[in-house]
Amino acid sequence: MQTQTGQTPRAVNLALSSHVKVTGNGKRRMKQKANNRQGSSVSDLFAAPKFVMPTLAQPAISKAVSTKDAPGIVTTTSSTEKMENKPLFTFPAQTMLGSQWRDMEWTEEEKTHLMKTISSYSPSSEEVTQARVLLLGPVSSGKSSFISSVQSAFFGRVTNRAMVGSSTTSFTKKLQSFNIRGQKGEDPNGLVLCDIMALGDGEMTGLTLHDVLSVIKGHVPEGHKFSPDQPVRSETVGYVKRPVLRGKIHCVVFVVNASKILSYPKGLSSTFQQLREHISDLGVHQVALMTHIDQICPQTAKDVTQVYKSRIIRDMMDKAGALLGMSTSYIVPVKNYSSELAVDVNTDVLLLKAVDHILQYADLYFHDNIPQSKTDQNIHI
Repeated sequence: MQTQTGQTPRAVNLALSSHVKVTGNGKRRMKQKANNRQGSSVSDLFAAPKFVMPTLAQPAISKAVSTKDAPGIVTTTSSTEKMENKPLFTFPAQTMLGSQWRDMEWTEEEKTHLMKTISSYSPSSEEVTQARVLLLGPVSSGKSSFISSVQSAFFGRVTNRAMVGSSTTSFTKKLQSFNIRGQKGEDPNGLVLCDIMALGDGEMTGLTLHDVLSVIKGHVPEGHKFSPDQPVRSETVGYVKRPVLRGKIHCVVFVVNASKILSYPKGLSSTFQQLREHISDLGVHQVALMTHIDQICPQTAKDVTQVYKSRIIRDMMDKAGALLGMSTSYIVPVKNYSSELAVDVNTDVLLLKAVDHILQYADLYFHDNIPQSKTDQNIHI
């Protein structure tokens, strides 16, 4: 066989080898390759070399956690795996403890008891009839869902009282206060849950520190729409210049998403620390909710009563405590209603237990800051 130039493949091989200068082992390898290619076509000789590229690790969504720091959590998934809807975490076989690390009773009787306790709550101050509790958290933390879930527990059916979004920006833009009511249209109980715009990891990416403190002090009117570039001022429409006790916030609840704690931006931790410092200066107690626990623990997703047996959830609460700068004794895990159409006794118990926890700290505000409280009056009689 001849090429278009009239030369045989062997002649081409010889011609190529005469123009390549190599020495030592390289020369011997070139000769060996030339001999192996005898009888091949010209197109084979000039074909591009084939390379085997090393496999590159996919970028992780968030920093991997060592098993030494957080036993029970192995790693996070890559962005590619996220697109394939794979679980965010992988877990070792031994994820459950033999007993609960917090005592809980999962019965209908416990649910009834908690509902009565919450419904009968009355602030220990003559000036107010309800404790106002402000929920603060980043986007998709579950603030609004918690409000709706608590109301669902009292209604006996799933309801979306507070509007919930699914975007990457805050769905809630304004200050909204929600009275929690019983199923049969009873009067509101002594608790008001206040929803607000989500926090960001900086002053221009969400609710500002200035606006948060203005809400807590009682300066911000109901329904005020927040904007990072338009802070609350005395000129703001509806601005309350001389707030009374019933218009202030008596307890702050930080809300964090358990499935995002490891991937929150670093700036968010600084935001929480600054908020906690300034809020404490106002004499307002703070607690925290860790939501979406069913997304990090498969056993809890199947059975919520396993929440306090889960090593994964316990370890993630430690991470939440580090993020917020508070002891885990202030943090309670909850599962909000999302896709369910009917309420569940065990989910209700977990939600109502969280509300009872919140009310205990809300009432401390009145004991600590209001000298003319009902308790003090009873003491002086």
